[in-house]
This record gives sequence, C-alpha cells and structure tokens, in this order.
Amino acid sequence: MTTQTQLAVGDIAPDFLLTDAEGRTVSKADFAGRSVILYFYPKAASPGCTIEACDFRDNLSALSAAGFEVLGISPDDTDSLREFAAEEGLTFSLLSDEGAAVARAYGSFGPKTIGEHTVLGTQRSTFVIGPDGTLTHAEYDVDARGHVARLRTQLLP
Repeated sequence: MTTQTQLAVGDIAPDFLLTDAEGRTVSKADFAGRSVILYFYPKAASPGCTIEACDFRDNLSALSAAGFEVLGISPDDTDSLREFAAEEGLTFSLLSDEGAAVARAYGSFGPKTIGEHTVLGTQRSTFVIGPDGTLTHAEYDVDARGHVARLRTQLLP
C-alpha cells in the first residue's frame, strides 16, 4: 500500500470540483480571494468525524468572523452528507468526494489501520487555502478531538 505525496505550506492548492450535500457544484475557484479551511474526514456520522464536524460547527462564527470559509470533504455520497448535516445541525458545506480523487490530490488518501486491519481510504487532514490559492496550513494525521481549538490558536489573532 502506498501513500500519496503530501502537500506543504506554500504549495498551490489542487483544484477541486465536487457536489455538496444539497446537490450544488462547488469548486476551488468559487473561493478565489478568500481563505478556506478544507478538512478531509473518512466517514460521515462516525464517532471521530462527528466530534470534528460538531467542533467546526461550534466554532464557525469565530472562524467566519476571521474571514475563513469551512468545507468538509469525505468519500460519502450526497444523501449521507445531507443526513449527517441535518442530524448534527451543520451549517457549513459538506462535499462528496466519491472515488477520493480530491483526497488523493491533497495527499489525504492512503493506508490506515482500523482495529487489526489496514485499509486504503481518506485520511483525516486539514488545509487552509489562502486568498491567492496557496496553502497557508497543511496538517496530516489529525486527531479529531481538540483539532479545531488547536487550529484556532494557529489561525486567529
């Protein structure tokens, strides 16, 4: 099993064109001139992903006030994302990356251990895309618990 090449601060963020939970097409170009927190998570409604999504939800006003848009990306289909957003009251966009092409482009796809098994899949990671389209933050192997608080410490004045 091989991993993708990881991105670093200063790299140009790969383009993406995905469908959100409401069926709208969303692209990197839609956010030109703005700062975006793009986070990858493995599975909607799983325990760690729920903790992380709710943490972003609970901190969304502070992140928005500081000029950041939040986008969550997972390999789930749009129906699963819509249900997840409704169940947890998520008010930021969740994007469907079925086939994990965008996760691969960001180096967020590879082997991960679940119990005693190693499988290939989307790995928890977070990126901040600056207004010029380059990465100002790149973090792999993110721990869901406390992640947004750590991110706020790094991003907010």
